[in-house]
Amino acid sequence: MRYSFIFLLLLLIAFSSCHTSKTNNGKGKITVVTTLFPLYDFVKAIGKDKIEAHLLLPPGVEAHSFEPKPEDIIKINKSKVFVYLGKNMERWVEKIIKSIDSDKIIIVEASKGVKEYPEEHEHEHENEHGHGKMNLSINDPHVWLDFDNAKVIVDNILTSLVLADERNSDFYTKNAQVLKDALTELDKEFEKVLSKCKKRYLFHAGHFAFNYLAKRYNLKYYSAYKGSSAEEEPTVKRISEMIKGIKKHNVRYVFFEELISPRIGEVLSKEAGVTLLKINPAHNLSKEDMERGISFIDVMKYNLNQLRIGLECQ
Repeated sequence: MRYSFIFLLLLLIAFSSCHTSKTNNGKGKITVVTTLFPLYDFVKAIGKDKIEAHLLLPPGVEAHSFEPKPEDIIKINKSKVFVYLGKNMERWVEKIIKSIDSDKIIIVEASKGVKEYPEEHEHEHENEHGHGKMNLSINDPHVWLDFDNAKVIVDNILTSLVLADERNSDFYTKNAQVLKDALTELDKEFEKVLSKCKKRYLFHAGHFAFNYLAKRYNLKYYSAYKGSSAEEEPTVKRISEMIKGIKKHNVRYVFFEELISPRIGEVLSKEAGVTLLKINPAHNLSKEDMERGISFIDVMKYNLNQLRIGLECQ
């Protein structure tokens, strides 16, 4: 009897998720579910009061270790639009997509069409000839840190919102253009500041996240982690290489991420005598920043100020 009740309850949940209105939720708004903060922020900027945006990633949670819960899947199935970045970032998304009725839900791969840089991870190492460099092939899914790519993501989101709610097409198009103009101005500001830096070496005590930003502005990027997952702890050899590289290039500042333990940064600070500066790849925010309504543009301006200090820009 108990199991029959549970079975009926599950059927009711499934029925509810398939038949709940996805266009208004009783509020006259399009329901959009997103996986990462940049997507969430862009959706809100484009849709404003015409949409109801949801971010699956809880505040303060590291994106690469996130796995959706049953309630998250129910939320996706109740949405009109589901926006994810790409399979390199949300590795769990393929299974979810297979279970979604694409005739009822608009599924958006937001990174489709972005420019991809060579997947290189340059690091210092000792070889038989002394100190040198080596490029490792590593994937960096943080494509939005090239602001041209961010604009492609905006266009992909815009297309989905227009498809879901054609009567408000002009409204969404106008807002998307305002956002793209802001990203263009942001890119100009980054270029202006970072072109005048004494140091061109960005040493990062976090996971491999800033390759796109570094390539965009002609910086040399060194990450303590060999990949994009913060769960892959740096080896002693890798930390040693970082320390040698910091000393070789006479670097005074090393960057760390708010949502990852600063332990590696503290080791580098102690052993190499450098100062730590916080930086955010923007895939998520702390609970405090989310409550304050911090935007993607705000995060990037904060990052630029940190880079200005750390790279000793004029």
